[in-house]
Amino acid sequence: MFSFKNISEYQDQLVGGHTNCVDAVTYYLDSIILKKHLNAFVEVFKEEALHKAALLDKNRLEGLPMRKLHGVVIAIKDVICYKDHKVTASSAILKDFTSLFTAPALQFLLDEEAIIIGNCNCDEFAMGSTNENSVYGNVLNAFDETKVPGGSSGGSAVAVQAKMCMCSLGSDTGGSVRQPADFCGVFGFKPGYGSISRYGLLAYASSFDQIGIFGNSTADVRLLFSIMNQLDPMDSTMLPSKPMREILSGEKLKLCFFPQVMSHPSLDSEIKQSLNALMSSLTEAGHTISPVEFNLLDYVVPAYYVLTTAEASSNLSRYDGVRYGHRASGSTEDLDTFYKQNRSEGFGMEVKRRILLGTFVLSTGYFDAYYSKAQKIRRLLVDQINAIFKEYDAIVMPTVTATAMPFGTNEEDPIALYLADIFTVFANLTGIPALSVPLFKHSNNMPFGVQLLTNKRNELTLLNIADTLMQQFRPGRVALDG
Repeated sequence: MFSFKNISEYQDQLVGGHTNCVDAVTYYLDSIILKKHLNAFVEVFKEEALHKAALLDKNRLEGLPMRKLHGVVIAIKDVICYKDHKVTASSAILKDFTSLFTAPALQFLLDEEAIIIGNCNCDEFAMGSTNENSVYGNVLNAFDETKVPGGSSGGSAVAVQAKMCMCSLGSDTGGSVRQPADFCGVFGFKPGYGSISRYGLLAYASSFDQIGIFGNSTADVRLLFSIMNQLDPMDSTMLPSKPMREILSGEKLKLCFFPQVMSHPSLDSEIKQSLNALMSSLTEAGHTISPVEFNLLDYVVPAYYVLTTAEASSNLSRYDGVRYGHRASGSTEDLDTFYKQNRSEGFGMEVKRRILLGTFVLSTGYFDAYYSKAQKIRRLLVDQINAIFKEYDAIVMPTVTATAMPFGTNEEDPIALYLADIFTVFANLTGIPALSVPLFKHSNNMPFGVQLLTNKRNELTLLNIADTLMQQFRPGRVALDG
């Protein structure tokens, strides 16, 4: 029977004739059918995936060279454009819209012979932390189907968690890869802003959005990132290519943590104990880990939501029902009414809430009071993070405040869910890379991890530090009472 551990081992099996691409795709298609109730996929590309798998098997048997992702089965979030395939952002406003081109970041994977198996469910326009805001319905957490998988990339996380693909792509605007990865017990990687092209990623907040990666190992995440980390002339916000700093295996690390984070009242006691035990173990292993004062914590979430909703208000103005997408039935008296009906019917409540908030903070009389001040907070955060990384290799902190919650939690209080993003939005405000590493298991049987953050262009260092943690402090090896 087909089984998957990592890409390297899988491709060794292909070369040795122990399996083939068709068997791999068939295995994942069967898994998708068996676990259809999890609602992780919006659309499955069955025939296309099988056809490409058969072609790759034929080429390999004929002696043609295998490219880096030969036969690797990948799922993509329903916000990433794939030519001649639907992309809807899990919203009624884009029902049945078909992409006219492929996002370069995805094309880089296709060029290396990856197989795309389907589109994954998500919170509408990537706005949400629970995957309860999709027009296609909730995605379920495979560990406990009464719990949320996290959002907004919940479908992509569950697809990897429940073995419906080898790796998947999501998007991370304020934690939308790392938080569901934490809730689902997989790796969730947000590269630094400008490291992966955003062209072809449906925009939520353009100065925050980043395509991210879900995987079962750092090696798989590293491979996908190395391929996607290419300059794209269509994205003017990409950073110039230059050698990345890389901490070598066995090198002693200089790490820090924020006392204000570890003592935060919202942090679950078991998560706190586990991270304290991890940091003690790192010290015992010869690494340095020091407290660094971080007095801007209370400003992080407000600044994030002021800025992202302002950008969302601008970005989503294009969805008006004129050129494509949902159009309300019946006649209207004027153009304004036509727009209002299309957008009122097409957008869900959470998207409407954020559009209205963003329009408010950009309005005359409030721009300076809210938007300008939030930009100043962002500048202060960038200055502080630059100072920290002059002294330290990485920051260690929780990914989330608690493990996955039941469906419907805080549905009457959206602000409570916004505040739960307190540990993830920091990386997006400052544009630095971050990774959720699945190290722990809670007494409630749900997984949770540790979040690592490094400076811009230090993605390889980030992944190598994660390797160190996985090798030395595997799940179960760090005592909760440490």
